[in-house]
Amino acid sequence: MGILNVTPDSFSDGGRWNAPELALAHAEDLLAQGAHIIDVGGESTRPGSQRITEDEEWQRIGRVVETLASRGVVVSVDTIHALTARRAADAGAAIINDVSGGLWDPQMNAVIAQTGAAYVIQHFRALPGPNESHDYGNDTVTTVLRELHAQVEAARESGVRPGQIIVDPGLGFSKTSEQSWELVDSFGTLRGLGYPVLIGASRKRFVASTGRDPDAVTAEISARCAREGIWAVRVHDVGLNVRTIDANEE
Repeated sequence: MGILNVTPDSFSDGGRWNAPELALAHAEDLLAQGAHIIDVGGESTRPGSQRITEDEEWQRIGRVVETLASRGVVVSVDTIHALTARRAADAGAAIINDVSGGLWDPQMNAVIAQTGAAYVIQHFRALPGPNESHDYGNDTVTTVLRELHAQVEAARESGVRPGQIIVDPGLGFSKTSEQSWELVDSFGTLRGLGYPVLIGASRKRFVASTGRDPDAVTAEISARCAREGIWAVRVHDVGLNVRTIDANEE
């Protein structure tokens, strides 16, 4: 899953692709590098980022989503807003990737149920910033799984079908670097929830905390994901990740 941030303020590449023509060209580059899915986002979730309206978000990403979908690209839309999710599904997006897992917008689960789109439910407590809680008691993995399971059950109670659901442990969201690495070491346990798993480690703070090149560390995590049966990885440098996965499979 190649990351396409159509934003002026994303932590890694904000402003680089926030014109539709540039975004579409970058999407084609990600596909050429080996991406199977393009994850389009119009609102940054980095610490200190400003929330925007659904109309502003759609103004940024609408043309990109519509164009890519019309070309047969599998499009994922990264949004916490139900109205944006509905617009995206209507425009041909196959996946809605909600970092709040239905907890930010109370209408999200119902919209997903109505559209039939695939739905990434990420473990969530708060957007990055002062409201985050890193208290997971004595067992980070068990607590994350319990809270993520509750989010999945809420979605199902709203009519989301099991076959629509993909889960994401939310590496870096309301988690210290150590806690994120604990989750990386527990991929098999995550698969035990019974749903496809998406992992998003690319260029996050816990990856950078190693002191090594973040893209290289991300690629190593991706290779591990491939070995352990993870459904997909969400990355910036698609080519490096594809090459690393291929090298580890030889």
